[in-house]
Order: sequence, then C-alpha cells, then structure tokens
Amino acid sequence: MPEGPELHLASVYVNRVCEGVLFSGAVRKSEVSKSPEVPFSAKAFHITAASRGKEVKLSLTPVGRDGKAVTSQGDKPMDIVFRFGMSGLFKMTAEDEMPKHAHLSFYTKEKPRRVLSFVDTRRFGTWHPHGTWQPDRGPCVMFEYKSFRENVLSRLSDRAFDRPICEVLLNQKYFNGIGNYLRAEILFR
Repeated sequence: MPEGPELHLASVYVNRVCEGVLFSGAVRKSEVSKSPEVPFSAKAFHITAASRGKEVKLSLTPVGRDGKAVTSQGDKPMDIVFRFGMSGLFKMTAEDEMPKHAHLSFYTKEKPRRVLSFVDTRRFGTWHPHGTWQPDRGPCVMFEYKSFRENVLSRLSDRAFDRPICEVLLNQKYFNGIGNYLRAEILFR
C-alpha cells in the first residue's frame, strides 16, 4: 500500500510530467470505477499536484489563450483528492497506450494526444472532486514536522497512546502517512 513517501513521489511525478503541458476537455472516468464522476471540463487547463500523508491533491486550473489562469464564472478551478488504496499510481502515456486499469483520465490538448491516468489494478483507490484533505488526519510527518511533533506531544495523554506502539503508529490522527512497512522500519531501527 503506498504510504507518505510514495504519494509524495507521485505528486512530484505529476508536477514533472505536467509542467508546461496544456490539458483540454472533460475528465473521463472508466465505466467500472465506483468513484464519482468529475464534473470538470475546460478548453485548456493546467494540472499541479501536492501530497499530504496518504493523500494526493490534483489541482485543475483553467487557463486562457495567454496561458494565465482564468477567473471567469464558467471556468472554476477544481481540486481532486486521491487516496491510492493498495496499488494506485499516476501514469502519463500516449493516448493509444493507455493502461488497461486507467480509471480517471486527463487528456492533453497537443497532437498526438497524451493522457495522464490514475491507474489502479485492484480498484481500492478513490478520488473526491472538490475534495479537501481529510480533517481527521494529523499533520504530515514529512512536511509539517513542527505541527506533527506538537500534535503528538500535546496528546500523549489520549487513550490512543495506551495501546502498543505498533498500533499507535498506524493511527492517522497522529501519524499521517505511516503504514505497515514504515511502522516495521521505525520499530526495527
């Protein structure tokens, strides 16, 4: 299952492959996916990504002919928050090489078209249009260290910390982005 570092690398990948690339049209969802449709369409838009713990947020920003962000009523930016499940990942491919398990696709404006796809073989991953970071998750252990440390130290008296450390480390309220393999590495060292 992808954890904090892998989701951060996914956001770095999206930012790298989408830098300077114009996307166009509607966001397409596969028929087999149980996640919601993404009600977004624009003649031209940019995609950027950010990660926080076990979530990745894609920001779709409509742009005008001059390449600058559009602020008109019709074209509003949208954030989509992804949780990767067991095997989710992003992949940029040529349109005719789209992966079999691409469940959400963003098409480029260029010819020949390329596609940024959310690929999830096991279909445990989800996305949420107009999404925000989950409020019940703590600060990111990688990028919000001061807040993370303060969150843990100020709550050491909570009942959650009466449990064995191997269970506490999986509590996303305190250790956002930590999963089984990071827990094993932390406890081993």
